Amino acid sequence: MAAAVSPELEEFLATGLKRQVDADFALHDGDPEPRLALWSREDPVTLFGAAVPVESGRAGVENVAHWLASRMSQSKKFDVELVAAGVSGDLAYTVGFEHSEYSADGGPVRSAVLRVTHIYRREDGEWRIVHRHGDHPPTDGRIDPAAAPLGGPA
Repeated sequence: MAAAVSPELEEFLATGLKRQVDADFALHDGDPEPRLALWSREDPVTLFGAAVPVESGRAGVENVAHWLASRMSQSKKFDVELVAAGVSGDLAYTVGFEHSEYSADGGPVRSAVLRVTHIYRREDGEWRIVHRHGDHPPTDGRIDPAAAPLGGPA
């Protein structure tokens, strides 16, 4: 039996997540402005991107968004496969996978998958991103305890 979704979470997913999907589709088509509109203008904000070093502060987030948009075009698809999400007061989070199709640096359109975590803060009645962590999922999700770097099972 699936857990009940609170009205607060339902509203967040219907409005905040929809805006983010639309903004990231635009980013993958070369337009950084919709994505930047979703980010908080108040520190702290942090970005642990899949293609860039750690950024902290609004200026760093803006630089990365403009750099990414300058490299991306021909967005064909962008959606989020949500794994988990929650809302508590003025904070929310999402965890999932981003699936996209776009051209990088003028090359052929390609598919990409990132696993991502976002943290949001409600500011003036709107959800704003305050942290993003994105990375490339492992090619094999299985864990072999004998091969684990800590020496196997406990």
